[in-house]
Amino acid sequence: MPAPDGRHAAAASSPLRMTPVERRASVSLATLFAFRMLGLFLILPVFGAHAPSLPGGNDPTMVGLALGVYGLTQGLLQLPFGLASDRFGRKPVIVFGLVLFALGSVMAAGADDIVGTIVGRAVQGAGAISAAVTAFIADHTRDSQRTKAMAMVGASIGLTFALSLVVAPVLYGWVGMAGLFHLTAVLALAGIAIVAFAVPPLPAAAGGADRAGGDAAATRTPLRRVALDGDLIRLNVGIFALHLVQMAMFVVLPVWLVERAGLPLPQHWQVYLPVVLVSFALMLPPLVWGERTGRMRIVFLAAIALIALVQAGYALQPSGLLPLAALLLVFFAAFNVLEASLPSLVSRLAPVDAKGAALGIYNTTQALGLFAGGALGGWVAARFGAAWVFVGCTAVVLAWLAAASTARRWPQRAAA
Repeated sequence: MPAPDGRHAAAASSPLRMTPVERRASVSLATLFAFRMLGLFLILPVFGAHAPSLPGGNDPTMVGLALGVYGLTQGLLQLPFGLASDRFGRKPVIVFGLVLFALGSVMAAGADDIVGTIVGRAVQGAGAISAAVTAFIADHTRDSQRTKAMAMVGASIGLTFALSLVVAPVLYGWVGMAGLFHLTAVLALAGIAIVAFAVPPLPAAAGGADRAGGDAAATRTPLRRVALDGDLIRLNVGIFALHLVQMAMFVVLPVWLVERAGLPLPQHWQVYLPVVLVSFALMLPPLVWGERTGRMRIVFLAAIALIALVQAGYALQPSGLLPLAALLLVFFAAFNVLEASLPSLVSRLAPVDAKGAALGIYNTTQALGLFAGGALGGWVAARFGAAWVFVGCTAVVLAWLAAASTARRWPQRAAA
C-alpha cells in the first residue's frame, strides 16, 4: 500500500481529525476569506448615514447601489475566476483578485461623489475569489474533513460581519470613510501575504486521494445536474435571501438608529458590541444540539422563522433604542446560525466529485443577493418609504421558509 501524502499523513491513525496540513490550510484560507469580506462589511453600518455628505448621496437608490454593486460584480465573475483557478492555479488567481480588491478600495477612498464610490466598489467586487478559495480548501481536505473546513469559512463570514458592526462606527469617527476604504486595501495586501506564506503548498496529487481518477473522470457529475439539484437550489435560494435581507436592512437601520433612537453615528458601537457578543452566545447551543442530535432541520427552519419575525417587527417602525436593539439581537443570533450552517450543508449534500462546482454556484448566488439587497433596498426606500423595505424583506424570508421546509435531504449528523 502506498504511503499517504503530506496532506493525509495522519489520516490512517486519526481518520476523524484534521491533519496539521488540513488545519493550517483551513484556518489560513478562512482568515483570507474574512479579510476580503471585511471590505464589504466595514461600510455597512455607517455608509447609509455618511452618504448624504457626498454629492448625489441623498438619493437612497444611489446609496443602495453603492452598497450592492460589490455583490453584482462578484456574482458575474465568481465562475470565471473559479474556472481560471482550475487552469492557471489557485494562488495566482487569488492574488490577482486581491490586487483588484485593493485597487477598488483605493479608488473608493479617493472618490469625491457617490458615483465614484460606486465605481470603486464595483472594482472591489471584481476580485471575485470566493469560488477559488473554497476550491482551494477542497484541494487540501479529505471528504471527511471538508464539512469542518467549510464551516470555518461560514463562521469567518459571520464573525467578520459581527466585528465590522462593532468597530466600523469607532473607526469612522477616527479616520472617516476614506480611512475605512484605505484599511480594506491594507487588508487585501495582508491577504496576499497569507496566500504567499501561510497557505500550505498544494500536494502533488492535488487531492488525488479523495477524487475519482482514470476512467472515473468520464462519469464525473455534470455541472447541469449540480445546478438543477432541488435541495442545493433551496440552499442557494437561502443564501441569496439571507444576504439580500442583510444588505437591505442596513440601507435603513443606521439612519433609524440616529433618527428613531437618538444615537449619533460614532456611538452605534454601543448597540452593536453587546448585541454581537450576546448573539454569538445564543448561536452556539442550538447549533451544537442540532449537529449532535441530527436535528439541524429544526434549528435551520427556526432560524429562518426568527429572521422573518425580525423583519416584520421592523416593518412596524418601532422607535426607541431598546426595541431596535432587541430586534437586532434576534436577527444576529439567527443570522449567525444560518451563515455558519449553509456552506456546511452545501458541502455535505453536493455530489462528492462536484463540491467545488456546488460551492461556486453557492458563492455566485450569495454575491447576487448582496447586490439585490443593496439595490432593491435603496429603490424601495426611495419610492415607498423605509418601512416598506422591511415589508419586502419579510415576504422574501417567508418565501425562503416555504422553500426550505420542502427539502428532501438533511444530513442526520455532522460528518465524521
